[in-house]
Amino acid sequence: MKIDKISFTAVENRQSQNKKDYLGMFYAKAKNSADMTDAILVPRTIFKGYLGIMTGTTLVTLGALTSKMPKLSKTLSIAGLLSSLYGTWAFVRPYILKGNGVDTVETLQKNKHS
Repeated sequence: MKIDKISFTAVENRQSQNKKDYLGMFYAKAKNSADMTDAILVPRTIFKGYLGIMTGTTLVTLGALTSKMPKLSKTLSIAGLLSSLYGTWAFVRPYILKGNGVDTVETLQKNKHS
């Protein structure tokens, strides 16, 4: 048998059949298929708040991990704290500055009967 006549098409066909469709596996395991395709509309300021808080937490963590380099650690920690502060402000601002802020039971009942 000559080596140059060996065909690798059978091996290639078997490999293509064994390929896993990872996204298909997620769809198959999801209890509700809408979980994979739904989109939630979030106001831009709240989204900025999430990003600010997550970025701030990451920067503070990196600042703690770089404790052997004091200047870098302090810079990362301060940047993280400022980012978290901005994130908190951006997250809370739509609720505090617009409308009454926090509704009380009396205002809810009054609006319900109106």
